Amino acid sequence: MKIAVIGAGAIGGLVAGYLKAGGHDVTLVARAPAVKAIRDKGLRISGVRGPRRIELEAAERLTSAPELAIAATKTQDLASAIEENKSFLEKRPFLTTQNGVRADEIAAGLLGKQDIVSSIVMFGATSLEPGVVVHNFEGAWLIGRPFGETDGLTAELSAVLDVVAPTLVSPDLAGMKYLKVFVNASNCLPALLGTSIQETFSDVRISAISIAVWKEGLEAVRKAGITLASLPDFPLERITKLTALPSAEAARIFSGIMTGLSKEPLYGSVLQSLKRGKRSEIDYINGEFVNLARQAGVSAPLNEKLVGMVHRVEQTNEFFTAEEVLENVKGLVN
Repeated sequence: MKIAVIGAGAIGGLVAGYLKAGGHDVTLVARAPAVKAIRDKGLRISGVRGPRRIELEAAERLTSAPELAIAATKTQDLASAIEENKSFLEKRPFLTTQNGVRADEIAAGLLGKQDIVSSIVMFGATSLEPGVVVHNFEGAWLIGRPFGETDGLTAELSAVLDVVAPTLVSPDLAGMKYLKVFVNASNCLPALLGTSIQETFSDVRISAISIAVWKEGLEAVRKAGITLASLPDFPLERITKLTALPSAEAARIFSGIMTGLSKEPLYGSVLQSLKRGKRSEIDYINGEFVNLARQAGVSAPLNEKLVGMVHRVEQTNEFFTAEEVLENVKGLVN
């Protein structure tokens, strides 16, 4: 299949590399530094499947229409990425991979609902250098139609994408997408500290903040009338049971889970953006809890505080210490 992957960060690079290695005709659409790095040295992937160097086409813009386009930008960059390549994307299957719940509407507004396929990525990767990706851990890839019934296209795409990760077709991704917001909601804390997920959550005090983030998020979701749905390898009960425990006990368990996620340092999507000098997707993760709470007539002060703190790091390029983070959220964490 002729496939365009738009965005050469951790997920985009990993997806493009594995699809190319699986025999597909892949073009990776990226910014100039990544294009140059891939043309000069190939796409370099290491991690759970071992090291490999993959030669593939990289370009700053599409020059022909693919049979499938996979959007692997951050949500805040999605509209501009579509606009830059729109003439080659219209009337083509367009697969979104973004965290949060806004990408499908953004894509549909520019390309039409009929061609949008949505997905949830459950595998993990890191990219801090153009053209270099670490595959941190395996996981499923869930796909489905956000604006219509599951059809033959989703089954066809499932077979294609399975070379990247075990791909499952879901008739309703909405509840799963909101649960994935909870999965990603702790990424704000490594972003504030500038440390790996493993190092960040080895501090049980910081892990306690994540439990409080979840509690506040659950209240916002409940007030908004949203029904969450379990993800493969991440059941809803993981959140509901942890948040029902005494905070200190929940924090210790959470710390153990997060420090054991990957043998390689794992930085989370928000910190990876900051380290590359880019805007983060924080408004579409913790900011989603804030928006839901506001729409329901309540507040989410902890998540609102954390969003503001991440934006401060974006603006100043200065990270917080653990003590500063704890001081800033004092009174908002039980």
